[in-house]
Amino acid sequence: MKKSTLSWFLIIIVTMLFSGVLQAAEGVPITKDLTAVIALLGLPCGKVVSVVKKGDNDHIATCENGNRYRIFMNSDGRVIAEKQ
Repeated sequence: MKKSTLSWFLIIIVTMLFSGVLQAAEGVPITKDLTAVIALLGLPCGKVVSVVKKGDNDHIATCENGNRYRIFMNSDGRVIAEKQ
């Protein structure tokens, strides 16, 4: 195999590997962040197991205990969690 072909092959493989790692890592912080928000607001949850994005700063979080919360930012800039 030519050096240039091998180089392009390695670049493509490394790019594919890192893009998969980054996509998997994007979902983790939002669940942790929403778990922390719900806990700070004093609501029962335990751990957020799934998140559905409804818009900018607007999410539906499902907790491991079955509770669902809509977490969003109101017009005053405060974070609100409404039980669904």
